[in-house]
This record gives sequence, structure tokens and C-alpha cells, in this order.
Amino acid sequence: MATYEEVKDIPNHPDKYLVDVRSPSELEETGVLPASINIPLAALEKALNLPEEEFTKAYGRDKPAKEAVVIFSCKAGGRAARAANSARTLGFVNAKAYSGSWTEWQEKQSQNV
Repeated sequence: MATYEEVKDIPNHPDKYLVDVRSPSELEETGVLPASINIPLAALEKALNLPEEEFTKAYGRDKPAKEAVVIFSCKAGGRAARAANSARTLGFVNAKAYSGSWTEWQEKQSQNV
């Protein structure tokens, strides 16, 4: 499991990936996590199977290597856990869920203002 502190530090680690699996409409309603890329859960398996070039074109970032740290986030953690399991099944050995996801992020960010 990924922690709030680890997710907050993602912008300082370009070798790590933060993937938000919420729908684009959810992101519009709430906002996005810094340095995250949006791959809705329904499109995740297809995205992780794309050739490198197509992934980069679609998501504006190089495709993660199988050994890269890939952290998944959603609204409250359920979809993030499913996404991490799916990614591990596809061979992404360091895939993990941010169990607090957007709900925890928003709460902790508002405490730091």
C-alpha cells in the first residue's frame, strides 16, 4: 500500500508513476492529484498492454517498465486496489494502491492550508 506521504512526494520522483483510475468527469468534479496520469479503470488493462509509443502518445508519459513503482488512486481506495491487482497480474511487480486515495488526499491537504 502506498501512503499519503509517498503520493505527496511523487513529483520529486519522475521514475515513479501515479495513476488515477477515476473517470474524467470525477476528476472535473474534484480535482487531480499532482503528477498523476488518468487512466480510467475500465481502460487500464488495455492501456498497460499498449506498445510504448502508443502509451506515450495517449498519456503524455513513457510507459512504465514492469519493475517501476506504479501507484494507483481513485476516490476511496476500492478501484485503486483492483487496479493494482490487475497491474500485478500483467507483470507490474511494484504496483500498489493508495488506499486513502482522493478522500484522504483532500482531507490532509485541507489540514495543511
